Amino acid sequence: MNHSTLTTLLIANRGEIACRVMRTAKALGLTTVAVHSAVDRDARHCREADIQVDLGGAKASDSYLDIAKLLAAARASGAQAIHPGYGFLSENAGFARAVEQAGLVFLGPPSSAIDAMGSKSAAKALMEAAGVPVVSGYHGEAQDYDTFRTAARRIGYPVLLKASAGGGGKGMKVVEDEGQLAQALASAQREAKSSFGDARILVEQFVLQPRHVEIQVFADGHGNCLYLNERDCSIQRRHQKVVEEAPAPGLCADLRKAMGEAAVRAALAIGYVGAGTVEFLLDSRGGFFFMEMNTRLQVEHPVTEAITGLDLVAWQIRVARGEALPLSQEQVPLRGHAIEVRLYAEDPANEFLPSTGTLSLYRESMPGEGRRVDTGVSEGDSISPYYDPMLGKLIAWGEDREQARLRLLAMLDEFAVGGVRTNLKFLRRILAHPAFAAAELDTGFIARHQASLLPPVGDLSSDFWQAAAQAWRQSHLPVQDMRDPVSPWSVTSGLRLGMPARTHVHLLCNGHDQAITLEQDAAARFRLCGDQLIHEQDGVRHRHLAIRRGDTLYLRWRGELHAITAFDPIAAALAGHGQQDDLGAPMNGSIVRVLVEAGQAVESGATLVVLEAMKMEHSIRAPHAGKVKALHCQEGDMVSEGAALVELEALEKA
Repeated sequence: MNHSTLTTLLIANRGEIACRVMRTAKALGLTTVAVHSAVDRDARHCREADIQVDLGGAKASDSYLDIAKLLAAARASGAQAIHPGYGFLSENAGFARAVEQAGLVFLGPPSSAIDAMGSKSAAKALMEAAGVPVVSGYHGEAQDYDTFRTAARRIGYPVLLKASAGGGGKGMKVVEDEGQLAQALASAQREAKSSFGDARILVEQFVLQPRHVEIQVFADGHGNCLYLNERDCSIQRRHQKVVEEAPAPGLCADLRKAMGEAAVRAALAIGYVGAGTVEFLLDSRGGFFFMEMNTRLQVEHPVTEAITGLDLVAWQIRVARGEALPLSQEQVPLRGHAIEVRLYAEDPANEFLPSTGTLSLYRESMPGEGRRVDTGVSEGDSISPYYDPMLGKLIAWGEDREQARLRLLAMLDEFAVGGVRTNLKFLRRILAHPAFAAAELDTGFIARHQASLLPPVGDLSSDFWQAAAQAWRQSHLPVQDMRDPVSPWSVTSGLRLGMPARTHVHLLCNGHDQAITLEQDAAARFRLCGDQLIHEQDGVRHRHLAIRRGDTLYLRWRGELHAITAFDPIAAALAGHGQQDDLGAPMNGSIVRVLVEAGQAVESGATLVVLEAMKMEHSIRAPHAGKVKALHCQEGDMVSEGAALVELEALEKA
């Protein structure tokens, strides 16, 4: 087809990246097509598209990973081009090849380039030929345990298992010793298959305390390729990036040039076209080691856009239309500093388990200079267990790093999410940490500062409970009868003739309940005005966000949003008589492995069941030694949050 006539674009993805691609595509006059699974029918990316096509199914394998369905959707909608986003099939050479063979435009590199870099061993060979140091490892086709055991012994522990076909932390495991290898390998292969449709795994030396610095490259179809500076992505948890920034703090111009030119050589060597990222490990002495090339747009591309003033999706579309790159290497801007954080539906206080449910409250930061929010959700949307739990990204730009950091802190303070647990407070603690402010960055940052980033949940103060009770009472007051506003029957302050005005409430927050008695004189110090609780004490007035959604009041207190509900002590007492040794599902998901059987004795900490949710595996472990009294699930089952999976009897009872 004539690429210059590209008018309709299908985005083979969902969530935040689908919405972000559509925004630029529409600005360039393109008709946008969304695809969706059965559970995503009403998702935001569908609401924002011009056309939407139902792929059916719920799991990614039945929808967003089904190449035949995606091509059929393109034909049905009249799309001439497909943008893969990131994740799913974005680095699948078979998908790119199928798009090309169907006569459509793939907004990514040629399938041959994905093949070259999708094979991590070929990518390593390319970099070695270019004279770039690489981390030792095994990247072959054999995927059996004995091969990996031999390779790990040669490399030396600890080693890192990684999915060959993708990134984002999926299928990535650190293995400390040989005793962990078999289980970690099997788990990594399952995660890789679920996330990318390809179970192949590689193993590499695990470099201790490195920085993760990556180079954004861009190439056109006319032989031009340049690098758009670098990003530091060292703040990670479980090999999943949490904070990204550009440029990398402390990186000198000579090192930037050396890494950028090496990345361009790698791209040119495989005939690359479009946006790509070459990832390096950078040690404290300035030595860098090639890790891999991501043959797609990265999650963190907005920080590059912020410091260059460029729209990388617009570049992708123009290159797909056959246009040449609009800049030379010398013309690439580098202005100011940008920082991005990833907002996830997860519970940092509970091992970062993904959180599912309905977004009963979703309020973004105020717009303004140097502020950007990329999201794929709106208030009222459901967060399902089938996909990655990222809700969106907050990006701040400043003239220097400190201005960007302070802007991002302010954005985090303004953001409010209710209905699911999020990592908002965790992100704020990272940005506010003195070590982060001083740019003391490496991939061990979170683990090293875990005590201050994940402090134990403390007791709520009496001041909090008083404010919560006042906001709760006022948010539940009926509308005053204005026909007789001075009538005692129109007053809702707890008036009792001949007795002091008192109101009693019993509230629940963060697993703690509190009975509060409200006096009328105390109530005068609190006033609920719109979505703000105004508290005045000794002439000083404080404002706290206070929003009621259904039976829940959301109150921001000392920088943290709390969900408050009424507490029923009788119902709680009845619920407390349940089975204490029933191990339930921590979230909605599917059972991928059952490792025990009824009657089996197990040690404390033993893995009993493996649950897959949001593309990650979660092990259900024995809280104590005992005997499996009953199994309530089997492999392949879909289970709901709280569903009993295993009934475990303590050894003394057994």
